[in-house]
Amino acid sequence: MRFSYFPGCTDHSTSYEYGRSTEAVLEKLGVELVEIEDWNCCGAAATHSLNHLLSLCLPARNISKAQAAQAGPLVVPCAGCFNMLKRTEFAMKHDEVKRQEIEEIVQFTYDPSLEILALIDVVLNRVGLDQIRQKVTKPLKGLKTACYYGCALVRHPKITGLDDPENPQYIDQIMRAIGAEPVKWSYKVDCCGADLALTYGNIVQKMVGKIVSMAKEAGADCMVTSCGLCQANLEMRQDMALPIFYFTELMGVAFDVENRERWWRKHVINPKGLLETLGLG
Repeated sequence: MRFSYFPGCTDHSTSYEYGRSTEAVLEKLGVELVEIEDWNCCGAAATHSLNHLLSLCLPARNISKAQAAQAGPLVVPCAGCFNMLKRTEFAMKHDEVKRQEIEEIVQFTYDPSLEILALIDVVLNRVGLDQIRQKVTKPLKGLKTACYYGCALVRHPKITGLDDPENPQYIDQIMRAIGAEPVKWSYKVDCCGADLALTYGNIVQKMVGKIVSMAKEAGADCMVTSCGLCQANLEMRQDMALPIFYFTELMGVAFDVENRERWWRKHVINPKGLLETLGLG
């Protein structure tokens, strides 16, 4: 299985452990990722808030690079990047005037046959639960996880076309396949505050505090996400010492990936103690 790959800015910086665990886990699953050449930032919340056309053209340039690579569907690990690319895809598919404007600026011809997929979608629906279970050598028995999707991954459903926007289950299914126990809770799609943390950290701290406290109240030992910004906010702006994993990190534990302890050193809240307590170190 072969896919083109847009890592996004955080893959090489604040979510370095997400990128490395993704590479390790997909290699175990026999999936080849071909990073697109000369990719650029998707624009994130900054362009979306300040310049609508730019917020479409920046992702469009990455789409043009993926088309040129001809390495298969474009896979996006970060929920925020995925949302931005899907917004551009939606605009180009449904607004001919906007598509022509974007094509002229980016200087390419859009091919609507290119699929843009979230990483969790690829793992769950292209690789599949059966193949995931076959790779598990260290089931995460006894680990209770609160699966956190955030607001960008599944909304707006007409744009992302991914999972249930109110009660998504993709990460939950993956966690069960590797032996963990997802808890039932009602804050899995609440916003973590995103980039607001840069200007109004006190507000984000309250938002994160509520989310994390509800995860603990539901009985979770940790939280699991697929977004670099969500993971950073949830780790940095809580006072409950609840570990926050990327879903690929826990898959790496279940697959017994070597040298995974290097990922833990990137965490603000080191999860090593929790894993050792459950015999998963």
